[in-house]
Amino acid sequence: MRLYTSPATPFGRKVLALILELGLEGRIEMVNVMGTPLAPGSLPVDQNPLGKIPALQTDAGAIYDSRVICRYLNDFAGGAMYPTGPAIWACLTREATVDGILEAALAMVYEVRLRPADKQFPDWIEAQWAKAARALDLIEAEWQPHLHGPLEMPQIGLACALEYLDFRLGVRNWREGRPMLAAWLAEFAKRPALLATQPVAV
Repeated sequence: MRLYTSPATPFGRKVLALILELGLEGRIEMVNVMGTPLAPGSLPVDQNPLGKIPALQTDAGAIYDSRVICRYLNDFAGGAMYPTGPAIWACLTREATVDGILEAALAMVYEVRLRPADKQFPDWIEAQWAKAARALDLIEAEWQPHLHGPLEMPQIGLACALEYLDFRLGVRNWREGRPMLAAWLAEFAKRPALLATQPVAV
């Protein structure tokens, strides 16, 4: 298998961390690519016509996006990152919530990095942050049993999302008013899979 990703993408980092947690690192070739929605560069458009990463090339064809890749790799490895039975729906909803935070954060980053200053839309940027902040407030209020329970994919994704906020949007200070979440990340981020996949500016 071949994984197309980038050292800076939080979506790719989720997959990389899962690969390490599942012990699959020796079975997947890593290919670093670069590009943006405006200039695809070396993004794997042959594997994913949307030009997004990560994308996983398998013997049976390409798989994307990150949530699909994570489910595939978990099944491939016989992992337990997703529950079975009715509990799967709450788990997938938590995973979607985390990805929503990342999508809002990435939209904020792109608005500043890709648009000329005179074309940026501050109200739209704030609307994206409002979505992320609501999700973080929900997590702070309701997710403690899940975050301190058995390891599942939403926990890995959440850690990657929070550290992406530190990486690209530190001025937003997501920790303010969320002491439980801040304390949880301080411990969870010590996992070797997260320490080995810290984001790198490119």
